[in-house]
Amino acid sequence: MQNVRTDLAIELHEMLMEAATELSGVTVRQEDKENIHISRIGIESLKAQVQMGKPIGNYITIEFPHINIAEGEDYEKLCRVIADELKRLLPIKEKSNVLVVGLGNRSITPDALGPEVIARLMVTRHLLEYIPDQIDEGIRPVCAISPGVLGTTGMETGEIVKGVTDKIKPDAVIVIDALAARSMDRISTTVQICDTGISPGAGVGNKRKALDKSTLGVPVIAIGVPTVIDAATITADTLKLAADTEKAKENSKLYESLSSLDPEEQYAMLKEALPETLAGFMVTPKEVDLLVERVSKVVANGINLALHKNITFEDIEAYVS
Repeated sequence: MQNVRTDLAIELHEMLMEAATELSGVTVRQEDKENIHISRIGIESLKAQVQMGKPIGNYITIEFPHINIAEGEDYEKLCRVIADELKRLLPIKEKSNVLVVGLGNRSITPDALGPEVIARLMVTRHLLEYIPDQIDEGIRPVCAISPGVLGTTGMETGEIVKGVTDKIKPDAVIVIDALAARSMDRISTTVQICDTGISPGAGVGNKRKALDKSTLGVPVIAIGVPTVIDAATITADTLKLAADTEKAKENSKLYESLSSLDPEEQYAMLKEALPETLAGFMVTPKEVDLLVERVSKVVANGINLALHKNITFEDIEAYVS
């Protein structure tokens, strides 16, 4: 399981359950809000931290595969669910200053989620400083940054964010990043929120220094959406579908062969069998540009609703238009 690339706590938990692993120190609570499914996972012990491969903390997964996230009532409902779940984890007071960090590379669409979210945020810290009399009650001081990536800036993301944090001294930091998943069904239909921070690039095997409370000195909430899946995982999923099809056939030797390996062994075998040129391939849907545009708007408005009181969707659209 440790070889499978996924940033989603829910998928790591599912793999442990599929492998019948004895797991203690992990709580899981499920809730459905019409077409939105919410999973809340709590990792509560060091043993569970090692088994899950995730730090001790809370992980909320919001899944919405059957919702039109472009517009309408379902879109607004989803934004409000994200806002409610974010507020569950965000340890701030009414006037607290919040820094929002959009990780990723705007020039590479599957990695552009962070910058796209930042472009749609209600950034208000400067307004409250210079024209406070003109700002409605309930608007919180919010500032934002898209620090780019090491390859274009020559600086580690952690260095940039640490410098900004030390200068403006926010009460909390929200970090947004694109994630990797093991299931195609979760690409751009899932939002994960956690209170443990994030390691930029971990899902694609390019792990950098963590952005969390220990490195930044303030609580860090991470919000991510899976936009990619690795080639070996897709191949393994395809073989599983083939096995399910063959299972219905009587005395299928192909089914016997495909089902003889457990998922972890099968994944390891595929990773080894893949040519070196394909080993690092990350795959994304062909319509990823539209998906990232839509889901970034949902995430941004979820953050806007969570951080600012007494605002409507009309207020948000008027501000960011």
